[in-house]
Amino acid sequence: MRRRSPTSASSELMEKGGGKNQHNRLCLLASLSAFFWIFLLYFHFVMLAGSAVNESVKLDPTPINPESKTPGFVTYDRLPDNPVKSSPSGSTSEIIPSNVTPSSIVETTRLETTSTSSQKIEKFPFTRALRTVENKSDPCGGRYIYVHDLPSRFNEDMLKECRSLSLWTNMCKFTTDAGMGPPLENVEGVFSNTGWYATNQFAVDVIFSNRMKQYECLTNDSSVAAAIFVPFYAGFDIARYLWGHNVSRRDAASLDLVEWLMKRPEWGIMQGRDHFLVAGRITWDFRRLTDEESDWGNKLLFLPAAKNMSMLVVESSPWNANDFGIPYPTYFHPAKDADVFIWQDRMRKLERKWLFSFAGAPRPDNPKSIRGQIIDQCKKSKMGKLLECDFGESKCHSPSSIMQMFQSSLFCLQPQGDSYTRRSAFDSMLAGCIPVFFHPGSAYTQYTWHLPKNYTTYSVFIPEDDIRKRNVSIEERLSQISPEQVKILRENVINLIPSLIYADPRSKLETLKDAFDVAVQAVIDKVTRLRKNIIEGRTEYDNFVEENSWKYALLEEGQREVGGHEWDPFFSKPKDGNADSGGSSAEAAKNSWKNERRGQS
Repeated sequence: MRRRSPTSASSELMEKGGGKNQHNRLCLLASLSAFFWIFLLYFHFVMLAGSAVNESVKLDPTPINPESKTPGFVTYDRLPDNPVKSSPSGSTSEIIPSNVTPSSIVETTRLETTSTSSQKIEKFPFTRALRTVENKSDPCGGRYIYVHDLPSRFNEDMLKECRSLSLWTNMCKFTTDAGMGPPLENVEGVFSNTGWYATNQFAVDVIFSNRMKQYECLTNDSSVAAAIFVPFYAGFDIARYLWGHNVSRRDAASLDLVEWLMKRPEWGIMQGRDHFLVAGRITWDFRRLTDEESDWGNKLLFLPAAKNMSMLVVESSPWNANDFGIPYPTYFHPAKDADVFIWQDRMRKLERKWLFSFAGAPRPDNPKSIRGQIIDQCKKSKMGKLLECDFGESKCHSPSSIMQMFQSSLFCLQPQGDSYTRRSAFDSMLAGCIPVFFHPGSAYTQYTWHLPKNYTTYSVFIPEDDIRKRNVSIEERLSQISPEQVKILRENVINLIPSLIYADPRSKLETLKDAFDVAVQAVIDKVTRLRKNIIEGRTEYDNFVEENSWKYALLEEGQREVGGHEWDPFFSKPKDGNADSGGSSAEAAKNSWKNERRGQS
């Protein structure tokens, strides 16, 4: 009988008694493994995700409550698009668990390909503003406006001295009711019973600023603002000093404003290219070419800093890029949508006994003016109606008389005034009257934010030379338009009414966009496009030529180059800087003021 060795005996004992120990060891390993994976999943989904959410909350904009002078703060929680945060090196692979699924690999690849782009965007100071649009639960995403808190000398103090705002007009009554002026009585039944005011044509400064107070997406955090509004009453400022004041006095407030703005941190983000302001006068009042005392206006729009800002004026320059045309104010300022719908329906049903009409005065001192011929044709035609304006009492200065004539006409003649544009064009369209323009600068190149690019859809164009040189009959030309086409044109005009009027600044339309809404959105689109171009390292247009700036707004989507245009002859700028609108632009502006006096004599 073989005898076992001590070693083999010991091994056998271990095999027999070690089953229990091996089971305990496996349980310990399983517990450690489970704990490891639980910890790893907790860290990944709770700690990292929580950090990402906290980061997103910091980006939330804080809108101002427009109904209170004390800012009200509202937080919009925004979950991140992806909770995974990249490492400082830009790679995401370092923090992805080893047990990744095929779908997570795809997601990782997507993150890696966009990391470079994200880093590129992050270095720009306006990134937060662009990213507000990503929050789909925030109706104000991409639409926030920051309003500078200007010293009162730039706005409200001017209203306290309202008698000095015009040499011939007491503007005090026109600055009442948030800039709309006194209510109009509907004695003759021409207006609606509510929403009509004796609004001065140059009151946009205060109307626009008061409408901004009702804007639903105001913010006191400028870093999330899509654009920045400067509530400077530029039109009222220059109106005080155009006559009998030296250039230093005329420029003082503009220079003071620019100095104030350039010291603000908001200015440094884009050097003012995200800033905009409003002036209810024509651009030529702000474009003095020299410092000669005899030269007209101030030089606000020629100041280097102001050239970066966007200025909204009732008439812009076809040769400069820092101003944009917005409608003159009409007499109608509805407080609710229903007021607009009722008015539109009424304009559709009116019987219009006149083929065409004209309200205006001749310009005997301007040899280029066609007003004399237009007045003669109105007088000779049995189908035309004339409301002739002159010094002293005139029905031209009666809102009721003007609107009554426009409501009785199929077509309303809108030749140039002293400058390209006139308020009458908007009064006539408000009455559902189809405008007849004789120069593209009177509307087509001016109000590209508010009017269709295809001008044939809502108006008739008769070139000035057809009247001036060829003695074309306006009656004959308009009679050739079929009744069916007239109906289509009129309907298109009536549909444009909401975007051409300024709603009551103390309220806001619910579903309709008024002239203010259209203008603000256009500014936002302009600034957003510029910011994206900066990120991409591209310019707004290829080979931009400022002297052709009127052409760029007429380009089709995607076009970046301008070429020859049918309207080139209308905007051939003489080398001496003169406009083709009755001599120099300064003279046009000066004559405009002289004819403001006409209405007060």
